[in-house]
Amino acid sequence: EVQLVESGGGLVQAGGSLRLSCAASGFTFDDYAIGWFRQAPGKEREGVSCISSSDGSTYYADSVKGRFTISSDNAKNTVYLQMNSLKPEDTAVYYCAAGPTCGIGDYWGQGTQVTVSS
Repeated sequence: EVQLVESGGGLVQAGGSLRLSCAASGFTFDDYAIGWFRQAPGKEREGVSCISSSDGSTYYADSVKGRFTISSDNAKNTVYLQMNSLKPEDTAVYYCAAGPTCGIGDYWGQGTQVTVSS
């Protein structure tokens, strides 16, 4: 059974940090790109960051460049999203997804809430 389980969300003040984790199982981790997406109330889902498990190449949305860092621990089949200098506009439900390339999600996690207070 394919599973993606996010954790690490929570409530933080503006300027603070959180680290999200996405633990994957049930598929060949090295064959997939793992991406983080987010959806705020009343807004469309947007891609935040992505990493290719095979070669480690990364992608960041312009809105998070310089503040978020994605990394992968292939031994643990886990992808992390370190989020620094958080802003209220980063408030959203964050989902991780696995797909053949960045931007495509064949498998999705259940999401974790991130709330940044001003």
